[in-house]
Amino acid sequence: MGEEYKLSGADRKKARMQELNQETSKIAWAEMQKFFASGSTIFVDAGLDLIETAAELSLDNKAALEQWIHQGKVAPVNDEQAKLWLEHDTIVWAVVMAPWVLVQPVIYIEKNDKGFE
Repeated sequence: MGEEYKLSGADRKKARMQELNQETSKIAWAEMQKFFASGSTIFVDAGLDLIETAAELSLDNKAALEQWIHQGKVAPVNDEQAKLWLEHDTIVWAVVMAPWVLVQPVIYIEKNDKGFE
């Protein structure tokens, strides 16, 4: 058996998250259009950790995924989101979980003149 199968569930998740972290990058939403057009882009709410969400998907954690889907925190990117992100030149964090690409918009916090929120 492979090394992954010798690990506990928590250790497998941690190892998977480390792998996925190396495969995650920022990309302009405009460059994601072909993936959106094919229906393969999945929105991950800012309240969730993108890497953890991808790890749970790869480990087939049905309970967590169903909860997030039910709460609207994980869903296919809809036309309205896609249009808005394109209009605003949105940058997203993206990670490939074939056949899907999980995306999460990068949120920039505007600071006042003293550098505080």
